[in-house]
Amino acid sequence: MHHWIVETRSPEQTRALGEVLGRLLGPSTVVLLSGDLGAGKTCFTQGLGRGLEVPEGEPVVSPSYTLMNQYRGRIDLYHFDLYRLVHPEDLLDLGFDEYLCGDGVTVVEWGDRFPGLGLEGVRVHLEHGEGELRRISISAEGESSQPLVEAFRRQWAAEGEPHDRV
Repeated sequence: MHHWIVETRSPEQTRALGEVLGRLLGPSTVVLLSGDLGAGKTCFTQGLGRGLEVPEGEPVVSPSYTLMNQYRGRIDLYHFDLYRLVHPEDLLDLGFDEYLCGDGVTVVEWGDRFPGLGLEGVRVHLEHGEGELRRISISAEGESSQPLVEAFRRQWAAEGEPHDRV
């Protein structure tokens, strides 16, 4: 199965989900995040940073105004936010292609903003539920990401159901 849905009941559970994925990621991996404002994209990325061993003293924050933040960890994390971009050509000014081909993990908030980019990777879509509940859909974009998505699903299931976490 290369698509699955999980519900988290708190920001910490959403971070825990991101952390599981972060531990599985290797170089040159892309994670495409989508969802409404406040759905948990940055929260998920904070967990992903934990999984990549970004030092706890270095807070992972949304790059809404800087457009990209870089964090050092087991593998570098390049955290992009496309919300404020108008044209896909704006990505060229950021050197976006260079990061995609680099040795780090590229996380793209609002990864659905420019669908014509044809990016492959793990797609994570977060939706608001009641209160702090989040419904999170995870899928593979491209065949090369299918084994990673399946490993992510198995690892999350092995570590306990979401309601058993924090």
